[in-house]
Amino acid sequence: MSQEVRGVIARTKGEPVSLETIIVPDPGPGEAVVAVQACGVCHTDLHYREGGINDDFPFLLGHEAAGTVESVGEGVTNVAPGDYVILNWRAVCGNCRACKRGQPQYCFDTHNASQKMTLADGTELSPALGIGAFCDKTLVHSGQCTTVDPAAPPSVAGLLGCGVMAGIGAAINTGGVTRGQSVAVFGCGGVGDAAIIGARLAGASKIIAVDIDDRKLEWAQGFGATHTCNSTTTDPVEFIRSVTDGNGADVCIEAIGRPEVYRQCFEARDLAGTVVLVGVPNPEMTVELPYIEVFGRGGALKSSWYGDCLPERDFPMLIDLYLQGRLDLGGFVTETIGLEDVEAAFHKMEAGEVLRSVVELA
Repeated sequence: MSQEVRGVIARTKGEPVSLETIIVPDPGPGEAVVAVQACGVCHTDLHYREGGINDDFPFLLGHEAAGTVESVGEGVTNVAPGDYVILNWRAVCGNCRACKRGQPQYCFDTHNASQKMTLADGTELSPALGIGAFCDKTLVHSGQCTTVDPAAPPSVAGLLGCGVMAGIGAAINTGGVTRGQSVAVFGCGGVGDAAIIGARLAGASKIIAVDIDDRKLEWAQGFGATHTCNSTTTDPVEFIRSVTDGNGADVCIEAIGRPEVYRQCFEARDLAGTVVLVGVPNPEMTVELPYIEVFGRGGALKSSWYGDCLPERDFPMLIDLYLQGRLDLGGFVTETIGLEDVEAAFHKMEAGEVLRSVVELA
């Protein structure tokens, strides 16, 4: 029997979200219903509210979540009721051309639930990133459930569902940071600070944090940045060269999604260095680079989708690091809030007052 629960809905582009009753159907074949215990307020949810992803309103927001499997549909074998899971938006299909060539981290046909959750009047909802987790319970494909050690609290475990995984993966998986390298991270919000952690875990010798907010630069130092640069007062390209023997950084990570910042990353990298774009640009944005420099500098210009992660591989490993005291997930949680506080959390995010607001549910 379907269930009525609370959910945070974005009905119209740019308008404040509302807390409404939604209908969650029983899971069909390959699906699972998950009781959400915590969900981080990610900038991607704000992108959805602002129409920056697509215009399939109304959206059920939230995707960076952990919870407990309540029920599963026919044919589900990877999870069972009672399992503690982090929700992911890369449930690989195993059959697309990326999967068949051994690159499931690029899966082009990831699974989502077949059925739709709806408003009380029957209006179908578009769940953010195929999840929709600002709600008491959500319907997902079973492959979107990754089991992890339940010793990790939901308020921190769920962060791996998007932002923290995106940042760590941008450094380790996409950027390929190795021991002794220099890394510059532009933008020290949640994703950028996670990239700093990833660079530290990989053994980078210099980790340079760039932002326009001194408070965020202090946070970045707490996560492992060895140098900081406020780009409102100091040219970040020149600063990065000054602390890397005039060469530039081996890996530059753009965690904002701004063309002018991407250009700075491009100019701040060493010869044969790597630029990684993990920040999400708006569809209208374009970037212009000197073509001879694209050729002459060599190296690689990469985009990082979800930190090029494989949830089944990466989530349990990172939770283990957290439980060993080697990964400070708790440092990302600025505040815990209720479902009714999501709109206010968006404003705090835009003002740079928080790294992560986390919705906690009973």
